[in-house]
Amino acid sequence: MSTPPALAWSVENCTLGRTMAILGERWTVVVLREVFLGVRRFDDIRRHTGIPRQVLSARLTTLVEHGILRQEPYRDDGARTRHEYRLTDRGLELQPVLLAIGQWGDRHLADPGGPPTRFVHRGDCEEDVHVEVHCAGGHRIEDPRQVATRPGPGVRPFEG
Repeated sequence: MSTPPALAWSVENCTLGRTMAILGERWTVVVLREVFLGVRRFDDIRRHTGIPRQVLSARLTTLVEHGILRQEPYRDDGARTRHEYRLTDRGLELQPVLLAIGQWGDRHLADPGGPPTRFVHRGDCEEDVHVEVHCAGGHRIEDPRQVATRPGPGVRPFEG
């Protein structure tokens, strides 16, 4: 058996690992789903998802600290000022990731009647949106085995 080339590279500065340190907790993706669906207020998110109050507070704080969400103040009549949570440009960049996860779930985990939600191209089109993989040369990649890993400019040698 040959040794995988990736064993020569350190994973200390792995951006996938860094990303999952922010997004990898189950409730974080659920919070992002809610905000992408337009549910932006703490109490609405909590009521719609059943996330415990302390967990939701911690997840929102993390997403704000990492610049994925921003707080927008609002105040209902006679109430104290609260915050809605809005996606930043950085947060909006996560849409293809969430769409890809949803697309996989729709294919493998949906109820017999089909997926509960459709994502469509807004406006006159209204066609379903799906995620595809393309290389920088414009080639569509349909088989995951067509993707190879190569050292990037920030690679460090593994010293273990």
